[in-house]
Amino acid sequence: MKKIVVTGGAGFIGSALVRTLLQRAEGEVEVIDNLLTGYEHNLQELAGRVQLHKLDIRDARAIAPVIRGAGVVYHLAAIPSVPRSIADPVPSHEINIAGTFNVLRAAAEGGVRRVVYAASSSAYGDSETLPKKESMAPRPQSPYAVQKLVGEYYASVFYSCFGLETVALRFFNVYGPRQDPSSPYSGVLSLFMKHLLNRTPPTIFGDGEQSRDFTYVEDVAALCVKAAQATGAAGKTYNAGNGGRFTLNFIWDALQKMEGVQLPPVYGQPREGDVRHSMADITSAVAELGHAPQCSIEEGLRRTLEWYRTTA
Repeated sequence: MKKIVVTGGAGFIGSALVRTLLQRAEGEVEVIDNLLTGYEHNLQELAGRVQLHKLDIRDARAIAPVIRGAGVVYHLAAIPSVPRSIADPVPSHEINIAGTFNVLRAAAEGGVRRVVYAASSSAYGDSETLPKKESMAPRPQSPYAVQKLVGEYYASVFYSCFGLETVALRFFNVYGPRQDPSSPYSGVLSLFMKHLLNRTPPTIFGDGEQSRDFTYVEDVAALCVKAAQATGAAGKTYNAGNGGRFTLNFIWDALQKMEGVQLPPVYGQPREGDVRHSMADITSAVAELGHAPQCSIEEGLRRTLEWYRTTA
C-alpha cells in the first residue's frame, strides 16, 4: 500500500483527516506531530493502524526520512492562532514558515507526488468584499495570516520550480469534535461548548455580530482527500469553506436553545488582528475538486455538542 503522511495528524483537524483516510483505505498512514497543540489521545482508538512520529517540523533532518517515498503529504502542522502569533510570534514564525519550507523540501527531495497544504482564510484580512474569492488580493493583518500566506507562496514555487505538485486549501473556521477548549487561544466554538456544558456565560470579543464561515471538520477532511486526487489542481489555491456565514450571537443563541438554557454572554473588547466578516466563495473548489459540504450548521453543532457532552 502507498504511504501517506499527515503532519499535525494528532491535532483536531489532522486526526479527523487520519480517520477519513483510514475509513477510505487510502493507504498506510503515518503522522508527524510534536504534540505542541495536538494530543496523542486524539489517535488513541487508532493504535496499531497509524504510526505516530513525535517529531518537530522545524527539524528538517528528522522529518525527511518519514516523508521520503510518500505518495501524498497532508501538511497541517502549524501553530494555528492569530492572537498567539501576536503574543508570541517567534514560535509561530519558525513552525508556520520555516517548518513548512522543511516539509516541502523533504517532499520534493523525497519523491512525493503531491502535498496538500492547509492554508488560511486569514490571508484575506478585513476586506469588506463578500464572499472571499481566491482571486482577491491578500490583505493579511496578523503574523499568523502572513505566515500562512508565505506557505502558500512557497507551495506554488515548489511546484513551478521543482515540479512538486502542491494544492493549498484556505481553511475557514473549522469546528467539530476534538477541538481543544482548554487554551485561551482555542477556537470560539470549542469555548462555547465548554461554557454551555459548564453553564457559565462565555466572553464574546466585540459585539458578537462578527460573522464566520463555520465549516464542519469532516467536510474539510473530505476536501483534503479530494485535493490530493484532483487532476489539474497542482499549483493552485482553493477556499475550503461552506459558502455561508453566521454571527457569533446566532451560534450562541442556537446552542442555548439546544440545551434549553439562557446564559447571556459577556461582551469584551474586540481582539487585535480579528477580521469582522468572513465567507468563502467555494465555486472553484466545487467545480475543480468536487467539494460538496454535507453538514449544515445545525447538524454540525449537534454532533459537536454531543461529542463534548460524552467526553467532558
